[in-house]
Amino acid sequence: MSERKVRVRFAPSPTGPLHMGGVRTALYNYLFAKKHGGDFVLRIEDTDQTRYVEGAEDYIIEALKWCHIMPDEGQGFGGNYGPYRQSERKSLYRKYADQLIEDGHAYYAFDTAEELDRMRELAKQAGTPNWQYNHITRGSMKNSITLSQAEVKQRLDNEEPYVIRIKLPRNEEVKLQDMVRGWVSVNTNNMDDKVLFKSDGMPTYHLANIVDDRLMDITHVIRGEEWLPSAPLHVLLYRYLGWEDLRPQFAHLPLLLKPDGNGKLSKRDGDRLGFPVFPLQWRNPESGDIFSGYREQGYFADAFVNMLALLGWNPGTDQELFTMQQLIDSFSLERVNKAGAKYDHDKTRWFNQQYLRAQSDEQLGLLFQKELDAAGIEVSHEYAMRVAKLMKERAYFIQDMLEEGPYFFHAPVSYDEKTVNKKWNAEARLHVEELKKRFETLQFFDAESLETTFQTYLQENNLGFGKVGPGFRLAVTGLGMGPSMFEVCSILGKQETVQRMQTALDKLPT
Repeated sequence: MSERKVRVRFAPSPTGPLHMGGVRTALYNYLFAKKHGGDFVLRIEDTDQTRYVEGAEDYIIEALKWCHIMPDEGQGFGGNYGPYRQSERKSLYRKYADQLIEDGHAYYAFDTAEELDRMRELAKQAGTPNWQYNHITRGSMKNSITLSQAEVKQRLDNEEPYVIRIKLPRNEEVKLQDMVRGWVSVNTNNMDDKVLFKSDGMPTYHLANIVDDRLMDITHVIRGEEWLPSAPLHVLLYRYLGWEDLRPQFAHLPLLLKPDGNGKLSKRDGDRLGFPVFPLQWRNPESGDIFSGYREQGYFADAFVNMLALLGWNPGTDQELFTMQQLIDSFSLERVNKAGAKYDHDKTRWFNQQYLRAQSDEQLGLLFQKELDAAGIEVSHEYAMRVAKLMKERAYFIQDMLEEGPYFFHAPVSYDEKTVNKKWNAEARLHVEELKKRFETLQFFDAESLETTFQTYLQENNLGFGKVGPGFRLAVTGLGMGPSMFEVCSILGKQETVQRMQTALDKLPT
């Protein structure tokens, strides 16, 4: 580990909602920074103004806050290395592009879009479908390498559109040690002269992120696998700008794959595969289309983060449930996998179930009462807490407790047809009638007293639970399945339970 203070950055582009893969990148950066006593920086990379989407930046910040992945500094959080939005740093980049030209590591290119398209088409016709602007082809293009100094000056004076491209050397092996993948080596013959500075006066990602990382003193660049092909170019830029000794260490994270492992889990998969791919709900400002989010579907932020942490990282133990602090203490880039990680929605639901069960009765009651309030159901906190405590073992989400237990809030208006046909008969009616009489005499209407009364009735009449229980449940809840009926009745109370039993006797067929 370097003696420099660890500083990492998460640098999304505001081109739409933050994908869960982006959240994982932010999380791994955050965990690494906190593990090593460092800083986690949020930078908004909006150099491509044509792809800017209104509201995306606010969405990114809100998503990080919901996930408790809090930047130490950055856009919306302050700090000493700002501005943290690249479009506001525009004036910083030009001098570095000029420096590269002056040192012979970059050049002006005046080729028009039409000329570039024509070259690609000619190459395609000649059997070279992937034409590149490189050390071979640049010799036949309009640039400051092929044009005279006088003509270049004239074109610049006339303010002709141009871009600035890096001038890659021929046949050089560019090597870097990646903290996840080990040594990576690429020959410059397989690379092209990327554009560093665009005709609109904005840098491309390649130049801007190098300059910003250096000026913000970033020590480690932890980003997605899709940036691995660009890493050799970035290594060369650090060298050409004289910053090789200050170059950050790289770590390229594995892809998140679709559940079948067939390809990257993309933004376009949202809802199509039956689960969200965004942390929060997103409304497309242009089309008005709404895409679901984990928060709105009832997931705990901590469960979502816990799940993401294990998609690509292995703690080396059987432990699956982690607090954020435990993740920080356990995390290391050395245990991040090289291979892509398949997303498992059933496992994600399981994580949420574990976090729901781990809530205190008090907290669970508050969350459930909030759900009830939204549904227009008014009950006391004590009542909400008792229901939630009973229903939590059967629920994945808070809203499941309302969907699975509507009978806690209103008497049945109908009765499960399958249970009626299979279990309701003259004998069942007799048992419900007899139980109702016994319940009416109880002084203490708690679960223990109810169970004792019920078991006594079974023993006296030499009956099994299956003969009496289904009809009893049907009469009180209208359903054929559910949690302990003694607990259910103790929550409903004596008057309500007895009234429902009488109503069922009146309404159900004889």
